[in-house]
Amino acid sequence: MSTRNYLRPPWAARVIGGRMARLVKPKVVSLLSVPGRTTGAWRSTPVAVLDHGGAEYLLAAYGDTEWSRNLRASKAGRLTRRGRVEQFTAVEVGPSELPELMAAYLKEFGKLPNVAKTFDALPDPADHPAFRITVTGSGRA
Repeated sequence: MSTRNYLRPPWAARVIGGRMARLVKPKVVSLLSVPGRTTGAWRSTPVAVLDHGGAEYLLAAYGDTEWSRNLRASKAGRLTRRGRVEQFTAVEVGPSELPELMAAYLKEFGKLPNVAKTFDALPDPADHPAFRITVTGSGRA
């Protein structure tokens, strides 16, 4: 696998951005939970789930993040959306699909803080891992 870049989110995005986004945009922002690839302990981070072409995708806007590395290793996780916890499996998409997914992500979420700036700083689609997710079960949070 080629080396992917990572762009550390600004302080405000790391510390308060995700919490505020879940309050302000609960229809857009979900909480992703993935087991750590070393410890197995569950790690959580806010994400925007892209609905594209009848499938759902997680795209790492900041590059090869810890959550993308953990998801690549575990191939499964949980999403908390509007009070429901959904178990899912994930398959990393190939490089040929990335430009289309990146364009769709920018169209859908480009107005969210830092998204467009991040894609400007990391313009190569190969720097943004993306995963097609399939929900396998759900329940109340």
